[in-house]
Amino acid sequence: MITNETEIEVRYAETDQMGVVYHANYLVWMEIGRTRFIETLGLRYFDMEAAGYLSPVLDVKIHYGKPLRYGQTAIVKTWLEAYDGIRVTYGYEIRYAETDEIAVTGSTQHVCVKKETFQPIALRRVFKEWHQKYLSALPDEDK
Repeated sequence: MITNETEIEVRYAETDQMGVVYHANYLVWMEIGRTRFIETLGLRYFDMEAAGYLSPVLDVKIHYGKPLRYGQTAIVKTWLEAYDGIRVTYGYEIRYAETDEIAVTGSTQHVCVKKETFQPIALRRVFKEWHQKYLSALPDEDK
């Protein structure tokens, strides 16, 4: 299984009145992790968008465990949980860099669509390189 780890320093602007990371910012961090994971595969979202396609989110699942705070460093681990040629699900684990404790876990599911029509497309037909790289990134039991 291929994974990527992205380090994020918690900025003051990402915290709420309680001094902890505001819950929606974890979604931003997941996007950063997902983008870096895709780059690890040798691909770029930018190229997909330049070709006239988008990859909107269909579903988000997040479990909040222990909150991160300003001044701490987070590690966003990202991997491919599932892929069926049309839908792709990324998994995430956000940990404390200092202690390796898990702060947040989650997943996002996406589909690729034509930019003008928002009609879903099959990656295996339109983006064959993405399809092959996603297959190679799946956990061994899912191949």
